[in-house]
Parts: sequence; structure tokens; C-alpha cells
Amino acid sequence: MKENWFNLSFKQVEEKLKTNIIDGLTNEEVIKRREQYGLNELKAKKKKTLIQKFLEQFKDFMIIVLILAAIISGVIGIKEGDGMADTFIIMIVIIVNAIIGVVQESKAEKSLEALKKMSSHVAKVIRNGKLNVVQSSELVPGDIVVLDTGDFIPADLRIIEAVNLKSQESALTGESFPVEKYADTIENTETGLRR
Repeated sequence: MKENWFNLSFKQVEEKLKTNIIDGLTNEEVIKRREQYGLNELKAKKKKTLIQKFLEQFKDFMIIVLILAAIISGVIGIKEGDGMADTFIIMIVIIVNAIIGVVQESKAEKSLEALKKMSSHVAKVIRNGKLNVVQSSELVPGDIVVLDTGDFIPADLRIIEAVNLKSQESALTGESFPVEKYADTIENTETGLRR
């Protein structure tokens, strides 16, 4: 749904999204839209296999230098008759390092997934004329979302009514002060995060 919703009046948005500002969507319409648009979630990248993670450990510049050192050490050891003990030691260190790297990466991924589950947010929406609390991942285009002080903004929203609404946007803009938001239609088609 690529649209500059901020350039439309909330009445136009209501018509385009075939919703009702007072009663919200019906349960049947929510089900249809969820089938059409899917969940309100960012698509996760395809996870790497253990073999891919293991092979990626060898892309580091220092590891490549160590591999070259092992090869040079092996060639010199064979020419001088000293054997390949140094080569084997270097290669064992490289392989152990790769295994440790894979284990750490896997643990970090599991921790990140656990944090995602813990921080799943809820949203207050009007559906069937009643205020409901749903997981933010279950929002669909056309839902009427109600925000109160301290709430997270669960999706891209078109403000239809605002009283002293301020948004903390430091994660997006680096600006430390909250930015006041309005329900006004914005005429400019090229706009930033300010309004």
C-alpha cells in the first residue's frame, strides 16, 4: 500500500480504506484484510544454516592472513624437512575460532528472538464499535487505533484526531525533544518526519 496518506484528508483516507472512523472495522473485514495483507510485522531475513555461519567465519581478514600463514608455514616446513606441525596448530586455532564464532552468533540470535517476544506490543483499536486490545502484529489497514500517553505507535498511522499529541522520535531522527503531531492534511508531497 504505497500511498501518501498525509496528503489526504481523514475523510478521504476513510473512503479509500473502506473503514468507519466511529465503529472501525468488522471482525469479518479484519479477517479478509489479514488474508490479503498478512500480519503487521517486518519480514525477517532467511536464517543462515550452521554450515553457512561456519563458512562466514573464514571471511575475516585476520583469518585469511592466518590461513595464508599456515600455507606458507606448511610449504617451508616441507622444503626444510621440519614437517607440518606449525601448519596443523594454526589450522586447529582457526577451526576452533570458527566454532566459537558460530556458537556466539547462535546465542546472540536466540537472545534477540527472546527480546522480540518479550517486547511484543499491544494496540488499542476500535472494531465493531468497541475498544479492543490486540497484538500490534494483528493490525490491518483501516483499523482505527487509539493512542494514549506512553503508548508505542504500532504501525504507520494517519492521525484523524489529536489533542496535545507529541511523539518521541529520537530513535529515527536523533532529536531529543518530542515532536508535536497534528491531524491536519499536509499539502507538501515531499515531507520528513516532522508533522
